[in-house]
Amino acid sequence: MNHPIALVFLPAGDIPSFVGNGNVDLGITGHDVILEAKMQDKITEVQRLAFGKCALQVQVPERGPIKTIEDLAGKRVVTSFEVLAGEYFERLDDRLALVGDQRTKIQYIGGSVEAACALGLADGIESGDTMRAAGLHGIDTLLETEAVLIKSTTPSRVDHTLLINLIASRIAGVVAAEKYVQCSYNISRDALPRALQITPGRRAATISPLEEANWVDVGVMVEKKDCAKVMDELVAVGAEDILIFSLNNCRV
Repeated sequence: MNHPIALVFLPAGDIPSFVGNGNVDLGITGHDVILEAKMQDKITEVQRLAFGKCALQVQVPERGPIKTIEDLAGKRVVTSFEVLAGEYFERLDDRLALVGDQRTKIQYIGGSVEAACALGLADGIESGDTMRAAGLHGIDTLLETEAVLIKSTTPSRVDHTLLINLIASRIAGVVAAEKYVQCSYNISRDALPRALQITPGRRAATISPLEEANWVDVGVMVEKKDCAKVMDELVAVGAEDILIFSLNNCRV
């Protein structure tokens, strides 16, 4: 069944405003982009989507004289995140009691941030990009961010609520399916308590008796990133016929 949905492709920085102001019902953008747009009060983060992960860091030349964030206070910083950087260095300057021209100078640059130090434009940069190739390294992290599914805190179309919730639920199912796998194994009842300590499941394991006396089949969801370790630990406690199945979709 096709639902009455229109897909709109927008720059990531514009999505928080369109969603927060009720022009669009749902959006996908970065958590950091929401904060930079100052739209966090108008937006509800429905689901973290487990992609687009990065760290927003303060970075300086690796071989330069600046070693700590306090060393950078009062100097020049260029950034693509003017709001977040401004708030961060304002707190730092206040803590160090810097006033007037002593305070850190923030300058916005839309791109080529990594070149700013080498060209003499800045003493430090604040960005989420990888800067190692430019000879830079991080001295502090502002926040860890990733892509998120968002909706308006005060939706303009109440009649869209059911459809919004349906779409959000389906996206959550796909995200969960990417996170988990289904693990199945056979084990004796004597060893079952130790196996269940390894694979407790989200709520509980599914346990079914086998034709062979004193043996059961266990089915349980485990996190995909841990499945190899879980299989090794199950073997160590006597499990046999251990199988891992991928999930295409689910509701959990």
